Amino acid sequence: MEAETVIELSTASHGAGSVPATRTRLRERSANGSAPATLDVAETTPADTQPELPFAMVQGAPLLTLPLDLYIPPDALEVFLDAFEGPLDLLLYLIKRQNLDILDIPIAEITAQYMEYVELMTELRLELAAEYLVMAAMLAEIKSRLLLPRTSQEEEDGIDPRADLVRRLQEYERFKQAAQDLDALPRLERDVFAVSAAIPPGLSQRLPPEVDLGELLMALRGVLARADLFTSHRVEKESLSLRERMSQVMERLMGGRFLNFTDLFNLDEGRAGAVVTFLALLELIKSSILELVQTEPFTPIHVRLRESSPQAGIDDSAVA
Repeated sequence: MEAETVIELSTASHGAGSVPATRTRLRERSANGSAPATLDVAETTPADTQPELPFAMVQGAPLLTLPLDLYIPPDALEVFLDAFEGPLDLLLYLIKRQNLDILDIPIAEITAQYMEYVELMTELRLELAAEYLVMAAMLAEIKSRLLLPRTSQEEEDGIDPRADLVRRLQEYERFKQAAQDLDALPRLERDVFAVSAAIPPGLSQRLPPEVDLGELLMALRGVLARADLFTSHRVEKESLSLRERMSQVMERLMGGRFLNFTDLFNLDEGRAGAVVTFLALLELIKSSILELVQTEPFTPIHVRLRESSPQAGIDDSAVA
């Protein structure tokens, strides 16, 4: 009987990549060449595997499985906010999974696990595969430099071939932690929500439109131009009416009275009263209602009603 150990690799889903699990089988061959009998002896998986990372966060809840009807085009742009997809993320995961010191990386062990992950990639992603192959070549170079004997000059310089890789891992770890800290900050519409209330109808205030200073000056210029086109005057009621004074003169001359011309004037009314009385006498004489009588030149003038006057009253046309 011949015993043969076969290593089978299976994948356990993880956010940054697939974690290999090992299964050991003993294959027994009979001496007569019959079919081998296979016996599963043990199945081991990493004891300290991290929990499955979500594909995305939807309204604060993790999305662990993709919807069955979700169609993702082959050339779709992938954006991951929670973790960085790439070789550095894988190396950091492998180191933290085994609680290794990042400053003292066992290159041989990490390289073996890294190569297993690269071989387990089932989907053809050219850009992603190229990045992983570049990191694999870098790990192989570091491993070979550690295995080869070092020259005296290299021993004097004390340069560790892993120094550049350690520096890149530390820098990536800082940026990853900074991204997690930023994501933990309260986010609008996710953790906090802006306070808003609907305005009742009828309470909305309509703001007046904004007016430019130039337009305001042009409007003022137009107002001033229109103001120059208008003139105003004050209209006052006459204190002495010509029509009333004509009636007063006729009343005094009623009954055939014969009055002196100067007796018709009232000195208390002043110059305005004398002018109105004189105009009233002229209008009545013009209308042939009154007549003036003077016996001799430079003698007093008398006024009386004309005996055969054409009208006893005052016509409106006489005052016009």
